[in-house]
Amino acid sequence: MAALEKGLAVIACFDGRHPRRAIADVARATALSRAAARRCLLTLTRLGYTAYDGKYFSLTPRVLRLGYAWLSSTALPQLVQPFLERLSEDTHESCSASLLDGHEIVYIARSAQRRIMSVGLSVGSRLPGFCSSMGRVLLAARPEPEARALMLAGGLQPQTARTITDIDALMQILAGVRRQGHALVDQELELGLVSLAMPLLNARGEVVAAFNLSAQAQRHTAQEMERLFLPKMRQTQALLRPLIG
Repeated sequence: MAALEKGLAVIACFDGRHPRRAIADVARATALSRAAARRCLLTLTRLGYTAYDGKYFSLTPRVLRLGYAWLSSTALPQLVQPFLERLSEDTHESCSASLLDGHEIVYIARSAQRRIMSVGLSVGSRLPGFCSSMGRVLLAARPEPEARALMLAGGLQPQTARTITDIDALMQILAGVRRQGHALVDQELELGLVSLAMPLLNARGEVVAAFNLSAQAQRHTAQEMERLFLPKMRQTQALLRPLIG
């Protein structure tokens, strides 16, 4: 099982900023010895999960099997998708749903009217939880000590000049999210981007995921987002609640 843990860590160290890595790079990123990193990479290459050009290793499309196994085994993304599409068509803005994975959110469904961020977003994309609207909704659903620890573990790196990074201020924001039932993030994740998020609840009232609606600040101010879109999002939340197990 330790070997499995090391192999998964090696796969996880590849990302958009590091699509190709040498053995030494992988060893540093995973805190493994060079020998252990080399064994993992060679095994992954033999299994078809990585490719090697003589100097650098990179992931192959076979890795998608790991993510697809989850997508095909859970009904949530398929259940949420048509509701996001309906909300997106009704508001002419982009809608997404996500889960919390450590200190990050992971997109599980998305309906985009237009490109609203400088980076492309799709199912499987990850964003920092502490400064994203869906992340704050999901963190607010966790016990306060756990939410604090998760945010601190992510490093609280500012994404824009408007990003709030003070942990006590963030904990106060999460308390407000719990009271209000939604989170509004105004250009903290990316300049020009305003996002409004709410929890997806199951029939027992438990938070199982989050969904959001994002728009360009030049189209809608934060106050307009709440006034125009909160009622529609609450309706979507209510329609999904009895359907989510």
